[in-house]
Amino acid sequence: MANQPLKWGLLSTANINRALIPPLRVSERNRVAAVGSRTQAAADAYAAQWNIPKAYGTYDALLADPEIDVIYNPLPNHMHAEWTIKALEAGKHVLCEKPFAMTLAEVDAMVAAQAKSGKVLAEAFMYRHHPQTLKVKALVEGGAIGKLQLIRGVFTFNIDHEVDIRLDPTKGGGAIWDVGCYPISYARLIAGVEPVTVYGRQAIGAKSGVDESFYGLLTFPGDIYAEFDCGFRSPLRQHMEVVGTDGTITVPMCYQPSEDETITVRSGKKTEAIKIEPRELYIGELEDMADCILSGKSQRMSLADSKGNIATILALIESAKSGRPVAL
Repeated sequence: MANQPLKWGLLSTANINRALIPPLRVSERNRVAAVGSRTQAAADAYAAQWNIPKAYGTYDALLADPEIDVIYNPLPNHMHAEWTIKALEAGKHVLCEKPFAMTLAEVDAMVAAQAKSGKVLAEAFMYRHHPQTLKVKALVEGGAIGKLQLIRGVFTFNIDHEVDIRLDPTKGGGAIWDVGCYPISYARLIAGVEPVTVYGRQAIGAKSGVDESFYGLLTFPGDIYAEFDCGFRSPLRQHMEVVGTDGTITVPMCYQPSEDETITVRSGKKTEAIKIEPRELYIGELEDMADCILSGKSQRMSLADSKGNIATILALIESAKSGRPVAL
């Protein structure tokens, strides 16, 4: 396998596939080999549209293909655990879209299936592998802004229609699951530890029944705090600010950086604009999978890290429902 590109199977024709297919095609160690859908007609049409060699009319048929090495799981949130476990049991490595799962019991079942299979399992948080994120983490760890005090992040956009899977409570809908998971993950990465308490507030849509806006405060050991807001009913907003005793780091487009990004570091009277190494957004998570599968390297984002994010999200939801802080 080390001398051949990994063959990827796309588990459904989800819109997010279009972000993954181009980098899969330019990667020397990965390639798109098949797609599975709920009907053969849908699979055939998608395969023709994207020039994918194989098309399967059921998800099970895709998993049964012995030539497929890796499954990309972009199914709706409530289906992540079920089909990730099935793929692992079928002997496939799995890259599962965020959020990793909907409950801690699901996470534990996925981790158990991974351990039993011996295959690689990772959550698809593409920004975690980008040079911009790695640079911010290195600056904080290197003392560029002094002792870390505050991490503040936002991720909002407007859903301008009423029928959307992200507004469906039966399918894992809600702002915190869809976009809130990003600033929560980012804050945990920069803090380098798990939060000890969280406090959440939410605005529930009258028609949707899901949180259409969510606001949160996370407390970390060492007097480090994080604030975030996310939602479906505000203009597009995406940025991160990291504050220390000696300075700040401002990160525009922190979760979806383009190939032409600059971050700003302010310390004392000095302001430095740091140009980020250009890189395609999704290639990093693909190459990380290839490193793990082909070279046996440790994955950049561990399963424990993914579980920590789900635990934090669930605690924030509990807090928003009860109106009280929740300890983790």
